[in-house]
Amino acid sequence: MNQPVYQSFNQLTNQPTHHRIGVIGGGQLAWMMGDAAKKLQIALAIQTPSAADPAVSIATHTVFAPIADAAATAKLAELSDAITFENEFVDLEALRSLDQVQFYPSLNSLAPLLDKYEQRCFLRDRGLPTPEFTAFNPANLPDRYPVVLKSRRLGYDGQGTFICRDRSALEAVLQKYPVADPLNHWLLEAFVPFDRELAVMVARSQTGETVVYPVVETQQENQVCQRVIVTPEVLIKPDAPSVVKQVESIARSLLEALNYVGIMGIEFFLTQDGKVLVNETAPRTHNSGHYSLDACLTSQFEQQLRAVSGLPLGSPDLTAQGAVMVNLLGYEVAESDYAEKRQQIAQIPHSHLYWYGKSQSRPGRKLGHVTVLLEEGDRDQALQVAQQVESIWYPA
Repeated sequence: MNQPVYQSFNQLTNQPTHHRIGVIGGGQLAWMMGDAAKKLQIALAIQTPSAADPAVSIATHTVFAPIADAAATAKLAELSDAITFENEFVDLEALRSLDQVQFYPSLNSLAPLLDKYEQRCFLRDRGLPTPEFTAFNPANLPDRYPVVLKSRRLGYDGQGTFICRDRSALEAVLQKYPVADPLNHWLLEAFVPFDRELAVMVARSQTGETVVYPVVETQQENQVCQRVIVTPEVLIKPDAPSVVKQVESIARSLLEALNYVGIMGIEFFLTQDGKVLVNETAPRTHNSGHYSLDACLTSQFEQQLRAVSGLPLGSPDLTAQGAVMVNLLGYEVAESDYAEKRQQIAQIPHSHLYWYGKSQSRPGRKLGHVTVLLEEGDRDQALQVAQQVESIWYPA
């Protein structure tokens, strides 16, 4: 594996760098930037609404305000040389008024991605493969089922996504979320009978340097990512090299078309005939890249800070034969730190457990994750380890 070349700020005499980075959002994604910020000698300031949010504990400065509060972002800018994003739930037009602030990715790069219908159009117009789609028209319900109804804005972790097996299921969703409500704007997609779901992290620097992380398999439960499998056998198909090549080509083409700076997560469907379709993008660090904290030479969080601060990108190469990441999802409404369960999981060999410090559990909420490094790059071994973690975490 190639070793990355790390440079300290005082060595970068001919390249602009930012010592202070602002982050809009204070959840676990911002929290996991903490160690990388220390390593790179970067001070992090965050904008988040609650003192209980995970990233407050690692921030040099915190602006307590809603994520979409552009006036608060102006205060964040006073503490920062550049601003990046933990999530995309921002008021883009309000941020455009802050014309002296350097955002990475830029607001122009984010603009085509925040509305899922507009994102689909952007991909299609550049020849990047997606499922068939249309803007939802309540006066023209589809004839063929199943279909997927998605909220065009603000959906995440399966929220705002409905797989409708027949017309009655679609009508039930519309009854619960009336289209007359101005907040309900929908995208209608063809249901893809995929073979597997894949994901990749890709980063692009201010100079256009691009690095692509390993292609991983993601497994969902109730439309929330539960496992990420990172092994050479992740694509057990004769045409696996072709699949990887498709994913990498799409990822590089998309970031170049956006003139994107920063890291992005891209989720894909792998169809039964070996074709790759873009499912969704996340213009930030992403759950499918958490394994990189322990299994890669450069984590996705360090890569994000390198990109936005003007540093050279690091190597995304694996440091182990493989890995499996399991999300520790809430399965009840409770207040607990699940200390005993976490202690048992931490005893699994080669495990690295991250607890986000959230005080309240609810079904589907991401409370933490564990990555287990594999001695052999074997998919069956990865699945066995995932089952071991889940047998400890979830009640029988």
